[in-house]
This record gives sequence, structure tokens and C-alpha cells, in this order.
Amino acid sequence: MVSDVSCDNTKNVGFISVRLAGTDGVSLETAKWATVFEKEGFTCYYFAGELDTPPERSYLLEEAHFTHPEIRNIFENCFGTQLRGRFITRKIYEMKSKIKDHIYNFIEKFKINLLVTENVLTIPLNIPLGIAITEVISEIGVPTIAHHHDFFWERQRFLTNAVWEYLNMAFPPHLSSIEHVIINSSASNQLSLRTGISATIIPNVMDFENPPLPPDEYSSDVRKALGIQDDELFILQPTRIVKRKGIEHAIELVSRIGMKAKLVISHASGDEGYDYENRIREYSKLMKVDTVFVSEIINERRGQTKTGKKVYTLDDIYPYADLVTYPSNFEGFGNAFLEAIYFKKPIVVNNYSIYATDIKPKGFSVIEIDGYVTYAAVEQTKEVLRDKKLCKNMVDHNYETAKRYFSYKVLQQKLKNLIADCIH
Repeated sequence: MVSDVSCDNTKNVGFISVRLAGTDGVSLETAKWATVFEKEGFTCYYFAGELDTPPERSYLLEEAHFTHPEIRNIFENCFGTQLRGRFITRKIYEMKSKIKDHIYNFIEKFKINLLVTENVLTIPLNIPLGIAITEVISEIGVPTIAHHHDFFWERQRFLTNAVWEYLNMAFPPHLSSIEHVIINSSASNQLSLRTGISATIIPNVMDFENPPLPPDEYSSDVRKALGIQDDELFILQPTRIVKRKGIEHAIELVSRIGMKAKLVISHASGDEGYDYENRIREYSKLMKVDTVFVSEIINERRGQTKTGKKVYTLDDIYPYADLVTYPSNFEGFGNAFLEAIYFKKPIVVNNYSIYATDIKPKGFSVIEIDGYVTYAAVEQTKEVLRDKKLCKNMVDHNYETAKRYFSYKVLQQKLKNLIADCIH
């Protein structure tokens, strides 16, 4: 049994999530947090249903993943309905007990004295996991930082459900040993209003103290691999193909600038179906825009596809882009915005709510639209693409601004304060 973990002289932090692998926002931010924790003298350990972390510091539990058949079955019987069968309640408690035993094993095996929960006490994709973590924290008082990325009340599909008592109990829990962290001010306001919980705002960050390395030989053929001609502009949409990304705005903009260009969409549709992708393909034809879908050859690691094509990372792709489009209607924060700034690319941004409240006031220089593409945005885009000096001034200013507000240095200072609050 774990007891008085906070008094142990070890500095072992345990990250818990449904998945810590790939290029989703939660996995990316977890890796950044781990880098900062290690600078503070911690050893990082990982617990999830899918992991690409060092095996000797990892605890893989398939039932932690939201795609596990039994977890998926629970989810499907709890959302989109207002009543759940008694057998589902029984299944929730069976799975919770099983997962809870493994969390105890994880804490004991790696002598964890600080937990960081990554979105698992936030969005209820795995209800038994959230309840299990909540009970463990209640039972042993392990100091915990709950890192919240997107709450259930921000997603329409979670609002009709048969599990309000679990949501109120564990998504997120209101416990004295938990320090809550959210990524934007709107979420902070809503969390306080709905639960009475106060939270620390820590935005997403990038390593602006260390600029990206120049492209190497491996990525030198990126434009050719993407089918971009020498006289064509490379316009990058570095997102998945989902409705809230507003990709039709990017297509309209490319159509209206009247310059020879390819619009490259880096990621696939994912788990939200293909209706929107079909809409984007049709709209591209309608607007006579050459849109290419390249998720097959972009991954988190270099390699080869099954057919022998070279696989590039997004970091390989960014340096060759002439313009980045980011016309999202909604984002929890906006990782792709920071990536474009990091690689010193001009960016087109829709004035989504978190951008308007948490990013725009910092003073970035961008091409901005507000719900639709305007004549002014089209003209500004053409000017930025034609005037190299204007473009350089814009991207250099943005880099320095981001370095001030969204760097690892900012994250390190905020985490230091939180750690001090957690471990006395």
C-alpha cells in the first residue's frame, strides 16, 4: 500500500492518459511537460492504453484506451441516451476496479510521488479510468496535477448522457490534493462557474529558446514528394480534416488570390467520418483549387509506407511552406498556430474564440479572417506572398512575441510554482 508519498525523497512523476503516442495535442504537450519536469530533476513514468514512451518507464494497460472494446461499449451505452442499463453500471464498476488495481501497481512499481493526469479527468472517453484515478487520489492523497485540455461541456455529443453522477464526481473531481491546470482563460471561467474549482492557466508552448534546425538532406525532396512544381506556391493546412477546422475558408482564399498554388492538407479525417473530407474534395473542384491529401506520407517519425514511399514528419514539411492556413472555427488552444510561428511562416487565422481572448492580445502579426474570407484578407495574403521583406518582418516579430509568452521558459516557471504547491 502506498503511504505518505509526498514525503519520499524520490522525485518520480507519473503521467496518466488514454494514449501517449503520436501527434495528437495531448501527447505532444505531455512530451513538452516531461522535458520540463526532467529539467527540474524528476524522472518521468507513463501509464496509458497506447504508449511510444521508453519501455523501461512505461506501464501499458489496454483497458486505459478509449478504443478498448469494453470501454467503447460503456461509452456507446452512456452517451446519446438519458438512461443506462443496470448491466452497464455493473460493467463500469468491474472495469474501474480492474484499472484501479493497475494504477496502484504503477504507483508502487515506479515509486510515483506526483501524478499528472492528461485530459483523463476532463473528457469522459474512458469513464472507468476517470473514476479509478479519482478514487486512488481520494484514498492515498497522492499529489496530483490535473492537466485539462477540453472539457465534456465543450462538446455537444457529451451533453446528452446517462452518467451525470460520474461526470460530476470525476470529470473533473474536486479534491484538495489536486492542482488543476487548463490551457485557456475561457475554460478557467467555465470550470469555476460550473464546479467552484480554481485553476492555473498554462498555455500550450514550444521551445522558442531553441529555433528549429535547418532542413537536412532527408527532407530536401519534400516539394517534389508533395507534387509541388517549382513555380507553384506551397500552402499548408497542418490539421486533420474535421469540420471545426474550417478548411473551406483555406480553399476559398487560395482560389481568390489567383496565384499558382497547391493546398496541402497534412492529416487524415481520423475518427469523425469522411463526410467532411468528401465535402472538401468537392469544394476544391468547384473552386478550381489543387488540393492534395498527404496523410499517408506524414507521420510522427520518418520511415517508409508499405508501398515504399518516403515518410516525412511535420517538422520536415513546415520549412518548405510559403504560407500556413489555420481557419479553425474552434480550438482548445491552437498548436498549429505556434508551430507556424516557430518555423517562421506567415499564417492565416480565423478569429476563433480562444485566439481572440488568449493569443491575439499578445500582438501577433497575422492575416486574419472573422468567419469568412474578405477582400482585405485576400489582398493582404497576396502582398505577404509577393513582398519578401514584409513577410520576414512579420514572421520575425511573431517569433519574438511567441518566445516571450509561449516558450518552455514560461512553462518551466509555472510548473515550478505548481510543483512547490503540490510537494511541500
